[in-house]
Formats: sequence, C-alpha cells, structure tokens
Amino acid sequence: MTDSPDYGAAFASTIAARFRGFLPVVVDVETGGFDCNRHALLEIAAVPVTLDAAGLAVPGTTLHAHVAPFPGAELDPRSLDITGIDPHNPLRAALSERAALDHIFSGVRLAVREAGCNRAILVGHNAGFDLGFINAAALRVAHKRNPFHPFSSFDTVALAGLAYGQTVLAKATEAAGLAWDANQAHSAIYDAEITAALFCRIVNRWRTLSLHDTASSA
Repeated sequence: MTDSPDYGAAFASTIAARFRGFLPVVVDVETGGFDCNRHALLEIAAVPVTLDAAGLAVPGTTLHAHVAPFPGAELDPRSLDITGIDPHNPLRAALSERAALDHIFSGVRLAVREAGCNRAILVGHNAGFDLGFINAAALRVAHKRNPFHPFSSFDTVALAGLAYGQTVLAKATEAAGLAWDANQAHSAIYDAEITAALFCRIVNRWRTLSLHDTASSA
C-alpha cells in the first residue's frame, strides 16, 4: 500500500502558508519594445492574490501607474501600434520610472505585510518579460526596495498549458471558463486582472482535485 500524497499546502488557511511565505502578485507591463534595457516601460499594473474565507484564491485590489519613457529610451512603433499607447499624451498623467515604482512597490509591500508574507513573487503571462522590465527599471533608478523575488516567478503560460492545454492568454482564459474581451487586451490593467483571474482559477482547480484525491484515498 502506498502512502497518500501530502496535500497540506493545498488546504493552507493563509496565503503565506500556501506559498511558503511568498505573496503571489500578478503583474503586467506595457512597453515600447522587447528589450528591457533599451525600450521604454510605459505602464504597470499589479494585482496581489489572497485567500478568501473559504480558502479559495481571489484577486485583490489592482495597483496601476502610467510611466514616462526614461531618458534615452527607444520606442518601437510596432509595439506602440499593438498597445495603442501614445507615450507623449499628457492625459496619461505618466509618472517617472522612480515615482511609478515607488507607487507600485509601496502597494505591494503593504499587501505583503497584510498577508503575513515575507516577499512578493511575480506572476505573469510570460513572466520573465514582465520581471525583466521591472528589474531593469529598478536598477536604472537605483531602487533599493524592490519587493519581488529577483528571479523566481509563476508563469501562467506553463500553468495554463498544464491545466488546460492552452498557452495563449486569450485561449487559456476561455478554456478556464472566463470571458475574454479582445477590445481591452494590451491594457496593463485588463491583462493583469484577467491573468490574475486565470491564476486563481488554476490554483483553485488544483485545490479541488487535491481534495478529491484525498477523499478517494481515505
């Protein structure tokens, strides 16, 4: 007879216990290209994840900032066509990279403290892209209080591929039973919030499967 799997982490009563002291924070960035050292960071949205009273993962309050291109930043017209961002539109009320990071990082640190966690871990769809731009911006402005783990992340591309057999965000969202709005895509707020909903759906699905397996083996 084999021992039953240990699913204790799946039934954790706090987000800190569920993820070993890390707070998952879903991040989406919109940029002026693909090179985090050359191209401008233009928009950031971050959504902390927590557990509700039933122990289910749920998205928290969204943090958001428009970002002004750093001095000497390059802007690829093809990227701007995709995002629809006009970096020079004064109505964006864009913050400097330092001010934008201060706003996002302070909100994330507060969420980390309130959750009883030690540090944030970035969740993203192609997470390495988002984390690369966050880390590059923090390095440019010599920010000393980056709350995110410097290299570890949760990537919903891999998680959705495992859970639903889909890796494209729109298809993974629909496979998870969530509504996808193509007209809002490539907005940092929308992409972060829909990715947060997808991440929570996957985490909660795993919890349900774990409960079923535990009951079956009892």
